Amino acid sequence: MQYQSTRDKNLKASSAQAILNGLAPDGGLYTMSSFDEVKFDYTTVLNMDTMSMSTKILSKLLPDFSEAEMAKLVHDGYTGKFETDHLTPTVPVGEDFILELFRGPTSAFKDVALSMLPRLMTASKEKLGVDDEIMILTATSGDTGKAAMEGFCDVPGTKIIVFYPHGGVSAVQQAQMATQAGENVCVCAVRGNFDDAQTGVKKIFSAVSKDQLLEGKGVRLSSANSINIGRLAPQVVYYYRAYADLVQAGRIQPGDKVDYVVPTGNFGDILAGYFAKEMGLPVGKLVCASNANNVLTDFLRTGRYDRRRPFYKTVSPSMDILVSSNLERLLYLLSGDDKLIADLMKQLSENGEYEVPGDMLEKLHELFWAGFCDDEGAKTAIGKVWKDDHYLCDTHTAVAWDVAQQYKQANPEHNAVVVLSTASPYKFPAAVLEGIGEKAEGDEFDVMEQLHKVTGVPVPKNLADLRSRAVRHRDVIDRGEMLDYVLGKATAEK
Repeated sequence: MQYQSTRDKNLKASSAQAILNGLAPDGGLYTMSSFDEVKFDYTTVLNMDTMSMSTKILSKLLPDFSEAEMAKLVHDGYTGKFETDHLTPTVPVGEDFILELFRGPTSAFKDVALSMLPRLMTASKEKLGVDDEIMILTATSGDTGKAAMEGFCDVPGTKIIVFYPHGGVSAVQQAQMATQAGENVCVCAVRGNFDDAQTGVKKIFSAVSKDQLLEGKGVRLSSANSINIGRLAPQVVYYYRAYADLVQAGRIQPGDKVDYVVPTGNFGDILAGYFAKEMGLPVGKLVCASNANNVLTDFLRTGRYDRRRPFYKTVSPSMDILVSSNLERLLYLLSGDDKLIADLMKQLSENGEYEVPGDMLEKLHELFWAGFCDDEGAKTAIGKVWKDDHYLCDTHTAVAWDVAQQYKQANPEHNAVVVLSTASPYKFPAAVLEGIGEKAEGDEFDVMEQLHKVTGVPVPKNLADLRSRAVRHRDVIDRGEMLDYVLGKATAEK
């Protein structure tokens, strides 16, 4: 199976090449032309452990790797890093279920994919005979940065630079990144918002490719964002894991559909659910939950994407995004029309908006339901879930929980509902504490301790000692300085 660019289907790559390249040369995203070659009988994985399930699904999506090769990569990527070998447990909360994706080394859902990506990348290098050092460029709205640095820390033959919006992540998220160890890691704040950082990274890829800025330097660029298919593929697995958990618990029968509610910013997590559906998993509706930056809610309802709107800093900062990169993959898969996608992305870049054809909007309505929830709604949801079910959720999960209730009210005939929980509540302790009716006092680390005392919910080990770690990264630049910053790091003595 070959991957191809969403903007030019003649630009093809094997799965290993797509992982190493990150973006296609024309700025498009690598994706398959159809799901025919990756479909399989989902019942064959229902009784597997998570490692075996990951091996089966990833070797389907990334066929350059045999099941035996993938089994080793999965073992090396996950063993001993998560709180449980199950990786992502599904727990009943009220009438619904929460899929806990935050039991990894940085307490965020990104750990599932970013524990695997460095292994996939180094294996791809070996498979393709590439000797160049791989420099990973990543823009983060909060969680990807730390998870990526943790994953790539001191991995031979790699460097990683993470850009995040200055003042646009939580204090805990910033501390996680600023204290990251590793000789090959670097993190830098960008004056602007996440979209500025992400657009800057994309422009760097284009400039380096077009002008051959790293030619002969022994360095090539790649990405750890979900624009990289090697980042996206591992996220497909936990949709199967949740489904299998519900079957094993007797909550559903094989063949029953499940509705998944996903807190959504860059559209990668929910796109993984679409992949699972197209591969054969009985997925009902994929429910897209946005915060006040509700560009995706509007788009999925109307077919019109318009980023020309106010940008809000919210208590769910990982969703503070107005340009959702992975949406491009979905639109290509629904249309099969690379020229249309290239034109839509050009309209977005030049005019800040585009509108999809009516037949595509009909397909979107068949697949997705969308809603949004503001900060007050999220805090209210945190308080209600704690009061009713004694379950403590973070701000992003709270957005999804609130939207799940909206969805159920609008669709009384809904299937079993699984809400994806993307981060530990201790990454956003002040807002969570306020949500359960307590006044936050002191800095975020004081508040973390306060939240623990009030709830008794354990603080993840990786967050508990954060305050005492030395700050190693302090760089802050303007968005126009990003290319020079990267070139300087790329050509620095190894």
